[in-house]
Amino acid sequence: MERLKFVSYDGTYPNLCRGKLIMELDGETISFPSNCLVSGGSVWFDDEWNEHVEEGKWNINKFPPSFPKGLKSVAVDIVNTNVELGCCGGCI
Repeated sequence: MERLKFVSYDGTYPNLCRGKLIMELDGETISFPSNCLVSGGSVWFDDEWNEHVEEGKWNINKFPPSFPKGLKSVAVDIVNTNVELGCCGGCI
């Protein structure tokens, strides 16, 4: 049996990082704190002020207090498999 499974994430354009992440741990629903994802992407402007958006993998910066430390990297991998890559530039 898998210990940790993806259930849902409701972050949407233009702020993919502002969503609610739900996973299942050993059959129990786990709600992560709001806005727990951080994008590994970036937004930058060239010399002519053209916007460039580079998507990147997610990281999780807020875990539920009782979340097992040994599963944190597994959770990040699961998010990156199931959630659209981040940094859409919506916050710019």
